[in-house]
Amino acid sequence: MKGKYRGMVSSDWNECLAPCGPFDPVSFAHPELEADLARVFLSYTGNQISLSEASRKVSELLSQPVSEKQMDAYLEACFLTYKGVTDLIEYCMDEGILFMINTTGTQGYFQRALAKGLLPRGIVIAANPMISFQGDAGSMGKVREIEDKAKNTAAVLHEHGTPPDKLVIIGDSGGDGPHFEWGDSTGAYLIGSMTKPSLERYCRERGIRIGTRFGVSYGEGDKRDRAKEMDVDFMALVPVIEEVMGRP
Repeated sequence: MKGKYRGMVSSDWNECLAPCGPFDPVSFAHPELEADLARVFLSYTGNQISLSEASRKVSELLSQPVSEKQMDAYLEACFLTYKGVTDLIEYCMDEGILFMINTTGTQGYFQRALAKGLLPRGIVIAANPMISFQGDAGSMGKVREIEDKAKNTAAVLHEHGTPPDKLVIIGDSGGDGPHFEWGDSTGAYLIGSMTKPSLERYCRERGIRIGTRFGVSYGEGDKRDRAKEMDVDFMALVPVIEEVMGRP
């Protein structure tokens, strides 16, 4: 399969390509835990605790894991991406650009989203195994720590013989910081999507250059504007991605 793809996009999912958080299926099934889950989410996206510690804290809050039936109910009620995200993924796949979702969201979310036809087939997925179901989870990469994102991207690049200067990495928060740091060291192009202060801070402190800030960018203390985020059309990223693919 070497040389099959012109390049690759490796992107986070939560609050980056979709407005949801990784623990939203849990809070949907257990609304009484919403505030606790939000605190855990902010702790690891702000680089205060590890992802494995966050997963442990979430598991301790639950009397039993989220079931497949509960995940399906969540997806049927709540599945949503930002405008143009599915079109962008399909564009990339049609144009020979491999698309990878590389996220702290759970494997179970993506297993059921794929089974329901909510996401295009042919994409590569790496996700958190904290919630997973029987079936194709074994074919997904694993994100147990935020540092695993870079390892997953590197492995897929190597598998397909794709040079890192034909790689676009998309992220939104400090949880994507190590992925950006690795990408910056290899010549990848970095895009901040709905960029949070935690990612700006991580990159500023390490001299990492974000090539494009896309969508709504937030400063310290800014309140999230979901309505404004939902007006952003991700197909506007096509020229940016194509410019990277055309770099000599």
